[in-house]
Amino acid sequence: MTTAPAVTTLPLGDLHASLADPLLDAMTFLNEVTERYPDALSFAPGRPHEGFFEPEDVHTYLDTYLAHLAERGLSRSAVRTALFQYGPTKGIVADLVARTLANDEGIDADPEALVLTVGAQEGMLLVLRALCATPEDVLLVSSPCYVGVTGAARLLDLATVPVPEGPAGGPDPEAVRAAARAVRAAGRRPRALYVVPDFANPSGTSMPVEARAGLLEVAADEGLLVIEDNPYGFFTREPGGRPTLKALDGNRGRVVHLGSFAKTCFPGARLGYVVADQRVLAPDGRTTLLADELAKLKSMTTVNTPALSQAVIGGMLLRHACRLRAANAPARAHYAANLAVLLRELERHFPAAERDRLGVSWNEPEGGFFAVLQVPFTADEAAMERCARDHGVLWTPMAPFYPAGGGERRLRLSISALSEDQIAAGVARLADFVRSAAS
Repeated sequence: MTTAPAVTTLPLGDLHASLADPLLDAMTFLNEVTERYPDALSFAPGRPHEGFFEPEDVHTYLDTYLAHLAERGLSRSAVRTALFQYGPTKGIVADLVARTLANDEGIDADPEALVLTVGAQEGMLLVLRALCATPEDVLLVSSPCYVGVTGAARLLDLATVPVPEGPAGGPDPEAVRAAARAVRAAGRRPRALYVVPDFANPSGTSMPVEARAGLLEVAADEGLLVIEDNPYGFFTREPGGRPTLKALDGNRGRVVHLGSFAKTCFPGARLGYVVADQRVLAPDGRTTLLADELAKLKSMTTVNTPALSQAVIGGMLLRHACRLRAANAPARAHYAANLAVLLRELERHFPAAERDRLGVSWNEPEGGFFAVLQVPFTADEAAMERCARDHGVLWTPMAPFYPAGGGERRLRLSISALSEDQIAAGVARLADFVRSAAS
């Protein structure tokens, strides 16, 4: 009788330490619990509303981009190569993205200073890998913080130091200064600060304009680069919005700007970009752009961003004259209405006297996808699962977003993927759960 060969077993302790990190488990659990309770109303995902997507639009956008290439004089053979072959590591639609940034954000970016990435997450990995050269280099992060950047830092074995959000929203500039000096006093180098200045994930807060200017001054004083992530800036209740840090910084080169088309176009394209116009000086006196150095790293990871994704998004930009703010007006109105319903229903289900008695409160963001609810119990994975099982509603625990601990009695509510009626029903179910858990 033949004995089957033993299956190789790899001790988790022999693999990279990030694989045992609770942060990675927390995000996996959220996906799993959503699958286990498919009928629950979900305030958990930050995914865009699907009512704005039509499958046939993909073909329309692709045809638009192909026509654009033909108008530029490319032969059929050249177009075939552009779509079907490996392409330039920095991307093929940087010129269109640069025009869009100028129109929508007031960011004057040379297309050569852009790198098109496989989502903003790849951009984070590339930027962190390039900037943090030694174990003494430290990344400052606004806290609570998007788990994608803290997760990327852990994959790269980079140290992070949290800077708490101030009462006005975003990290207080003086708190950033204090954190940078504390890191330096400990013999390490504060290299950069990661921040989402508009409708941050997970808190939904935004930085006032004066705080943005103050942050740039602190960055200059302390020798910090600012890594600005901007996925939600378009989704304010009113057209316009606050200027990005990159636009405020002008040509001083203090800000590396991360962008994504996941929310402004659609996530399935997995297309992001980095604006990295900082100058890099080589030992022999040569200078390059930081974007060129990021492209070297990218050539050893994803090689190049899929041309088909770039072509579809490029066609979408062309269809809207490289002005996504105007194109996103219906989405902005949808998310603003959803947020208004959420805040109204929270007010209705938790009258002032009851929320004072229970210890319930929430913030009131001016836009974006998220709000945060303070509750009188530990809002952990076990509580979320009880809520899904017994009350048919899902949300996201906030504790994983705090790098140094905290947020145990806070939960995130996302309004992006639901209808107004679903939000109203979901808040009613959530209120029942909060009362039950509090008692």
